[in-house]
Amino acid sequence: MVSPSNEDLLDYIQMRIEEGPLFAHNYIYKNGEKLQCRNAFFKLKNQVDNFLDGTSEERFITLPGLRGVGKTTLLFQLYDYLINEKGIKKDNVLYFTTDNLKDYLGGRISEIINTFTSEIHDKTPVNLDENLFILIDEAQYDKDWSLAGKIFYDQSKKIFMIFTGSSALNFELNADAARRIKKEPIFPLDFSEYLILKHGISPPEGISTSIKNLIFNGEVNEAYKKEIDLTKDLLKIGRPIEKEWKDYICCGGFPYGINLEHNEIHEKTFSMLDRVIEMDVQYIKSFRTDTRSFIHRILVFLALQKPGELSEGKLANNLGISSALVKSILYVLEKTHLIFHVEPYSKSAGKQVRKAWKYYFLSPSIKVSILHQLGKYNPKSREYLGVLAENMVASYFFTSQKTTHIPYGIFYSPESEGVDFLLSDIEGEVIPVEVGVGKKNKRQIKKSIKNYNSKYGIVISDARTRITREDDLIYIPIITFSFL
Repeated sequence: MVSPSNEDLLDYIQMRIEEGPLFAHNYIYKNGEKLQCRNAFFKLKNQVDNFLDGTSEERFITLPGLRGVGKTTLLFQLYDYLINEKGIKKDNVLYFTTDNLKDYLGGRISEIINTFTSEIHDKTPVNLDENLFILIDEAQYDKDWSLAGKIFYDQSKKIFMIFTGSSALNFELNADAARRIKKEPIFPLDFSEYLILKHGISPPEGISTSIKNLIFNGEVNEAYKKEIDLTKDLLKIGRPIEKEWKDYICCGGFPYGINLEHNEIHEKTFSMLDRVIEMDVQYIKSFRTDTRSFIHRILVFLALQKPGELSEGKLANNLGISSALVKSILYVLEKTHLIFHVEPYSKSAGKQVRKAWKYYFLSPSIKVSILHQLGKYNPKSREYLGVLAENMVASYFFTSQKTTHIPYGIFYSPESEGVDFLLSDIEGEVIPVEVGVGKKNKRQIKKSIKNYNSKYGIVISDARTRITREDDLIYIPIITFSFL
């Protein structure tokens, strides 16, 4: 493809600058009201503030994440903050999306940034004397995005860059760029963020930390106090919190669904899955066209089954394809962040247990959207909610591990009738965790505490309304846990 002319690039940039305020307004205002901000925004805001204060070198940031988690909205909220609260000139903030750039001009990120500095600011990156902010959406459509970021990071301390994209961003990291990048992965909404976006209600400060300390250190008192404060705050919602939680677990994983009807949310989430398969999966690994139907069928299989070991061989036989292809599809689906796996626990370091992995969806909302499409949506079923609750707990632990490195390991108990999860710290100490909706039998968790010589075990369910500790068992209400 012929490279775009300098004039074409300049026209494109000037249009993006002129349209920026309108685009931002359309994204961050709904029905005349400004959208609430989720936690990731405040992290980015602090990084911008530190950059402007000269107290941080973090000015090359990536936001990888599944489609629909709100990455574009985050960029425009930051755009609004820069222009309207920090007083940055409109000409100094450039937002563009790389898929749009490639489709219309065949241009590259490096060409846009060079033209932005030279034609709009009459400087080379090295000679810049004022701060520029470059917000780049869908960066994975330029295979050289990380090299471009590395070059401009090295050339100028006046350029602050954010690159968003699918998890495919992680595949194209230039080795030198990786050392300069601050990665902030964006995940589906947790229950706290859901309540903030939907009702403008924030949980008590420190509630997440207190629940972490409860689970990983057995510290009950502070968590119990925070839970009392939480109960008072949740009364402001004006409807039973149990109903709000059910709405969240079935439909609340993605910001776009906050003001939609349930059917619309399911349809939009299912459409998102199609886009991931058609675009993101193919970007990570090029499958034959006829393989895409198998990708859909594997997702359906995962949605229909209760959480449990997945035999790749049996699945391959059912689909009439090779085990190698099943393995490849599951690997790529994990890289898109649609799903993740939990491995069986082994007491011996380095020794593998000959049992299959368990797979979960990154958000229960994804599982529900597939079930809804198949006519299997049944939120009134206690068993159904129990399956979603286990998926939610797995997702929370997975997200916590990826963002805070706690827990160090997430496993499942390989013995028959084992507990749902075994969490390990870096020293190998194990915490058994059992999850469910309805009364839980203590036999399994007691057995696991003994088997793994654990100090205590965790039971997460709706059978208790308050955090309690009875001997070596800590009971956490499922709703309280949802504020982890």
